[in-house]
Amino acid sequence: MVAKTQQSDPEDGGRELWGTRIGVILAVAGSAVGLGNFLRFPGNAAENGGGAFMLPYFVSLLVIGIPLCWAEWTMGRYGGTKGFNSAPGIFSVLWPNPTAKYVGAFALLIPLIIYMYYVLVEAWCLGYAIKYLSGDLMREGKDPKFYKNHLFDFIGANEDGALFSPGNWPFLLTLLACFAFNFFLIYRGVTKGIERFCRIAMPLMVILALIVLVRVLTLGAPVEEDQNVVTGLGFMWNPVGDKLTDPQTWLAASGQIFFSLSVGFGIIINYASYLRKNDDVVLSGLTSSSMNEFFEVCLGGLITLPAAFIFLGPAVAGLTGSNFSLGFIALPNVFAAMPGGQLFGFLWFFMLFVAAITSSVSMLQPVIAFFEEGLGLKRHAAAAILGLLSALGCGFVAWFSRDTKALDTMDFWVGTFLIFILAMLQAVIYGWIFGIKKGDIEAHQGAHIRIPRFVQFMLKYITPAYLLVVFFLFCFYKLPSSDTLLTEIDAPSAKAIATGDVPEAVRETLAASEIEIPAESVVAGDLSTTLLVKKAAAGPTIVFIEPVNDKFGIYQHKAGQFEGILNSPVAFSSVCFIAVVFAFLLILVRIAGERWEQEGRFRTIEGSAS
Repeated sequence: MVAKTQQSDPEDGGRELWGTRIGVILAVAGSAVGLGNFLRFPGNAAENGGGAFMLPYFVSLLVIGIPLCWAEWTMGRYGGTKGFNSAPGIFSVLWPNPTAKYVGAFALLIPLIIYMYYVLVEAWCLGYAIKYLSGDLMREGKDPKFYKNHLFDFIGANEDGALFSPGNWPFLLTLLACFAFNFFLIYRGVTKGIERFCRIAMPLMVILALIVLVRVLTLGAPVEEDQNVVTGLGFMWNPVGDKLTDPQTWLAASGQIFFSLSVGFGIIINYASYLRKNDDVVLSGLTSSSMNEFFEVCLGGLITLPAAFIFLGPAVAGLTGSNFSLGFIALPNVFAAMPGGQLFGFLWFFMLFVAAITSSVSMLQPVIAFFEEGLGLKRHAAAAILGLLSALGCGFVAWFSRDTKALDTMDFWVGTFLIFILAMLQAVIYGWIFGIKKGDIEAHQGAHIRIPRFVQFMLKYITPAYLLVVFFLFCFYKLPSSDTLLTEIDAPSAKAIATGDVPEAVRETLAASEIEIPAESVVAGDLSTTLLVKKAAAGPTIVFIEPVNDKFGIYQHKAGQFEGILNSPVAFSSVCFIAVVFAFLLILVRIAGERWEQEGRFRTIEGSAS
């Protein structure tokens, strides 16, 4: 039996509430279930040791994922019962300090910036679904070059501003449709918009995913005898031993958990604020987390990479490092060779579109809730301002589309870096300021199951410490540039390289050590200091050679995020754009705080508490 609530309740100050318990569970699960479950997770797992990736993945799920999820549900419902739905207001209730509302600004910035580029990827999925429906993407035989070129043309990755050329009006109409549909749902509100849509979308996603999964599991071995479902699953899940001790594996696993559960996005804390004071947050939080894991591990892990391996074989390993390549290049090759591929291609990309919508609409709700309660705006005015702001950001990302530089920069600094920051701040606020004793009492109000006592201990000590260690490693490996020794060569080979063009014999020598130098490469420098091997066109350094005793070491230079910002005007502009939006939100948060003080909302809360 589903526990029903009203859209608003006089006992809760007439505020907006979820219509049903299952509605909020599906909405929270919908915010978590997205493209990361079907594209990011399989690629991450395969790239970071397969089965070896799953141990740190489940450790992260138990140490930071589910505990922080419970903490966000608890803090959100508590803030909601005190009359706040926006993160700045909720954090001000949890932590009676003038600084608290500015911490909440991170929970506005993160979903807003992510929406600005996420809606673009959403439009890619819908565009591909339409192309499969019309048959435009069906080609006989494997042709990875065609699908790669098509993707680059479709997303404008070859040139900035390409998406706004006259020939791309179909994509722009698709993007506009996605944008409008998101705002249609958000304008209708939590119950009539988000909840009603998620109650349809989530079961639809399950049906579509199961249809595709059954097709993948019954493919057999259409290309090679050793390229079948079993070997495909082995490619995905068999552990690579040395990866378990690699810090990069643990970083990838922790980052995946954040994406999986929407922890640190500022979404759950907003969604939970629309609960009644006796609504069960423990069971609801566990149910939504379990539902997300089902989509990610049981569906995403069994469809994407195994299907690609069956048709493309071990060559698919070269595509696991890019979510876009795996989903938009490898899988179209699969559907081209699969019987009934046109239908299953349409079902797959339409499912991705539905998953993307349930996530993107959740990113708008925290900001529109703040505009309404913090600035006193009506729904239509709040939606109009938010639409203008997000359209500017989306236009920025769409214009600077070359090599998806703007998208990747925003995704790193907001969709990864700032999520770690907000998650750590929330862990500290819950464990050390709100307090685990008060949090335990609040979480179990109306609960049908109990959170084990040690989880509260984890939230105060272990989770923040784990997050701090992961964040330190993340900064150490991702922010600065690094040079990796690939192999050593003798003096004649090094001198051969120094003569100018890289000889074919030397290329073969390096290839034996799995070192690839681009075909059009030239050499700069001499062996007395450093020899740089660069692309013929102006591009990043690929390899450099330095004397090491009586031999020469070949190092690969990997530019860090700081170097990337300094060397790329688009990356620098993207960071500046994020900073401007954050400054704008901070100003609005200050205005909202002064408004709340004048209205005496915090004094009312203190009086009721006493």
